Formats: sequence, C-alpha cells, structure tokens
Amino acid sequence: MTVLAVIPARLGSTRFPEKVIAPILGKPMIQWVYERTLEASSIDDVIIATDAQEVMDVVASFGGKSVMTSVDHKTGTDRIAEAIEGMEADLIINVQGDEPLIPGEVLDRLVAKMQANPDVEMGTVAVPFAEDDEKFSDPNCVKCVASSSGFALYFSRAAIPYARNERGSTLPLHHWGIYAYRRDFLERFVKFEQSPLELCESLEQLRALENGARILLIQAEESTIGVDVPGDIEKVEALLK
Repeated sequence: MTVLAVIPARLGSTRFPEKVIAPILGKPMIQWVYERTLEASSIDDVIIATDAQEVMDVVASFGGKSVMTSVDHKTGTDRIAEAIEGMEADLIINVQGDEPLIPGEVLDRLVAKMQANPDVEMGTVAVPFAEDDEKFSDPNCVKCVASSSGFALYFSRAAIPYARNERGSTLPLHHWGIYAYRRDFLERFVKFEQSPLELCESLEQLRALENGARILLIQAEESTIGVDVPGDIEKVEALLK
C-alpha cells in the first residue's frame, strides 16, 4: 500500500491571512508541518498542495515538494484531490498546514488503523478533553462525539453534547484536522455537493457524514496546538522552546 501525505496550504486564510508561511522561531509554519509529517515512518512521500506561487517559493527554499492547485477550491480535501492526480497513492493522509506540532507517531497510528480495517473509507484523530479545558467553549476548537464502535457521530464548533444533567463522562473529543482517505473514496467525496451541515459549521467532514460515509476515530493522548489566529503563534513557540 502506497501512503501519500498531502498538506493543503491555502495562502488566503480568512482568520489569519498568509498563516501557512508565518514565521515560527525563524522557520515558516509550513516547514514545521512538512518536517513533522516526514517523521512518520509509514508515509512514503509528502507534498504540499497550494494555490500561491509565494508558498511554492517558500517550500522550494527548504527543499520540500509542492504542487500548484486551483484558487477556487472550497476545502482542503478538494485541493488534495486535484494535487494527487496522476500520482500513485492507495491511502492519502490530509495533514493540515496549520499543525506545526503534529506528532509523526500519531500519523503512524492512523495509517496502521486504516491498514487493519480495509473496509473503512475514512479515518481521523481525536483526543480527550480535560474537564476544565478552556478550548471546550472555543468555536475554533472542533468537538466530536463517537459511537460505541468508535465511529464519528457528529462534529461541531459548538460545545456538544449539551449536558442537561451532570456532564460526567459525556465530554466530547477534541478533533484534530487530520484525515485518512482511501483513494476511491476521496474521488467520490469531492464529487459530492457541499452539504447543508458542512456549510453551516464550515466543517468539510460533515459532507462525508451527510452522504452516508463512516469516519473511524482513533484516540490519541498527545496534546497539540493548531494555529487558528495570530495569538496562537506565541503559544506554539513557547512549546517548541
């Protein structure tokens, strides 16, 4: 099985323009993501899919591989589908371009889970919330709830599920924007119209759920920080130091 990791890197982020090339301790963020992804031993190759020559130039400066894609893609998954055209890949891993602390071993566990479950079309990663975690009420932090068999039931920016009584063990999981797709499923996925829930929450994985796909969750214990807004850069630098 050939495993290809693709990092979508759109330059015009709404909340933080040009964040994929924002400097973190002297290196552009996309370089941190690329190098961390390369640490995953199960991944055969890593490419960056972008819509801007500026990103292509930055990637070339640190010796990375990049592919130019259309500026019209609505989501990272759509961008990835264009980027891998003509490339050999059985399993595609979508690593967000704003995850400079992503652990390579988590990517390896996701790949292993997909290899062990050949009937699963799509997988992703989540970590438990602490009961006092301030991210629980942050809409930039995506929450998910899972079935007893380990498949995603729903993803939301809202604090789900609503705890009418004591919250207890009903805490959701903190979703990391990391996905694994079988190639044939990815090709089907991008042909679906953007769905109502996807548009409402601005979460592309809801398109898969609304079209009947099952998304397998693997739980990781590691904690990380994605960069959503400029203030997150300082938090990432503190951890890296």
